[in-house]
Amino acid sequence: MTKDLTGASGAEIFHEMLMEQGVEVMFGYPGGAVLPIFDRLYDSPIRFVLTRHEQGAAHMADGYARATGRCGVVLATSGPGACNLVTGLATAHMDSIPVVAFTGQVRSSLIGNDAFQEADVTGVTRPVTKHNFLVKDVHQLGRTIREAFHIATTGRPGPVLVDIAVDATVATLEGPAELEMRLPGYKPRTAGHDRQIKAAAEAINASQRPVLYVGGGVILANAVEQLRAVQRKAQLPTTTTLLGLGAIDETDPLALRMLGMHGSATANYAVQECDCLIAVGARFDDRVTGNVATFAPKAKIIHVDIDPASISKNVEVDIPVVGDARDILARMVEFLEPRDRSAWLAQIQTWQQRYPFRYATDKPAIKPQEVIDRLGVLTDHDAIVATGVGQHQMWAAQFYGFRRTRQMITSGGLGTMGFGVPSAIGAQIGCPDRTVIDIDGDGSFTMTMIEVITAVQHNLPVKFIVLNNDFLGMVRQWQDLFYHRRYSGVDHPCPDFAKVAEGFGARGITITERGKLDDGLRAALAHPGPVVVNVHVEKEENVFPMVAAGKSLHEMDLGTLA
Repeated sequence: MTKDLTGASGAEIFHEMLMEQGVEVMFGYPGGAVLPIFDRLYDSPIRFVLTRHEQGAAHMADGYARATGRCGVVLATSGPGACNLVTGLATAHMDSIPVVAFTGQVRSSLIGNDAFQEADVTGVTRPVTKHNFLVKDVHQLGRTIREAFHIATTGRPGPVLVDIAVDATVATLEGPAELEMRLPGYKPRTAGHDRQIKAAAEAINASQRPVLYVGGGVILANAVEQLRAVQRKAQLPTTTTLLGLGAIDETDPLALRMLGMHGSATANYAVQECDCLIAVGARFDDRVTGNVATFAPKAKIIHVDIDPASISKNVEVDIPVVGDARDILARMVEFLEPRDRSAWLAQIQTWQQRYPFRYATDKPAIKPQEVIDRLGVLTDHDAIVATGVGQHQMWAAQFYGFRRTRQMITSGGLGTMGFGVPSAIGAQIGCPDRTVIDIDGDGSFTMTMIEVITAVQHNLPVKFIVLNNDFLGMVRQWQDLFYHRRYSGVDHPCPDFAKVAEGFGARGITITERGKLDDGLRAALAHPGPVVVNVHVEKEENVFPMVAAGKSLHEMDLGTLA
């Protein structure tokens, strides 16, 4: 319970409510409209991490939330400061990440008058937040902050923004604070219906070729232990989405690896041939399904999700189960029965042996897959891995070898280039005792590499591994395969990233030869501070398998894997 706030200023109320919510760290950038808040933070035990750009602050709060399971917090000033959060909020919104963003606003009497550094932040961010608020009265501030954290962290999580007029932070409270939440229309359902849970279990028991399809919702619900119990008892071959990586130990014989556009051939073939598809915490994203009309054509589909709006949104399902995945899986396991599925498991093993992820090393240039493969070995597959977006992201998903939850920090739904550097920093701050690696491409890295300075300032031992091919690789790959190699706008000459890192105060390492790859990576991992490793890799390597737009999963191009 928070202390008596009678007579407190808005800035003091802000601070006390954050303390009540257990906030230990927040990320952001100061400015005139939030100076009263920063003045109060001067004496606060809450750690404030000054970033070099507000977008970086939003991504750090997001990475912190993904790695720790706690709500991320970001603070920015009005106008451009608030607008610079939009990409980070949209990233968190698409991936259902709990973040609370606080922004300053001009004085309430000036709102709508085009005052200096004014922007309609609630209007701008409404489509990319779970909810947002504008606070103009100090008496509403405490209650609003409580509501923001509650909305962000319950039901289907997501980002919530609180825009605070500067006069609400300097005004003092007259009388008792209004702290009781008023959310009569917000009642997320968490307990799954008994009948639906039993029906799902019966369908699984009756199946001969089941596949468990796991999304990021399982990780958000902290339901990995319950999921693995279901998998083991029913002997369910299991595939994950990009955001579900780590929910299943990828060394498990039942692990099919990631499915979808750049997923494993085994996973894609299994989904197309299964007779029962059990989706848990996944939303049937287009990058997963390929052509929806031919997705899992032989399967009875079960969908477990906390968001009723996601049920049958993209793919019609036969047995919906709405509620918290942790609760539903814990109850479902009681109704599951062991079945002999040896023929199905033998077929899956055949696909696994025939179509593993692999790469050739018959050319002198270092293969990008090889760098990630070696990182997995050198870190015993135990590091937290953040990525940007592009080819390197897909290779990280394919070759690192994830074994546990909250290990992969990446932008899924929005596909945000530049996410890797700041999200890795946020993850490192949240998990100071873990090895954190940003596997990045030269394009994504360049977008936010200025935040390496933040890692240096706070002496964070993040390892930034840049797979440098002087191309915007994924766009080049599409132009290679579908536009007759007419490379337009994808040549991406880069500075010497190692020298840039040294200029920022980090260590820089350049690797150009395969024979020096392991030594260079070991040196980076052993260094006590931040390191940027500039690895020059094969320039025109493509990611395979690949399901082209409009194609079905079984129509994937295996490329060099065939």
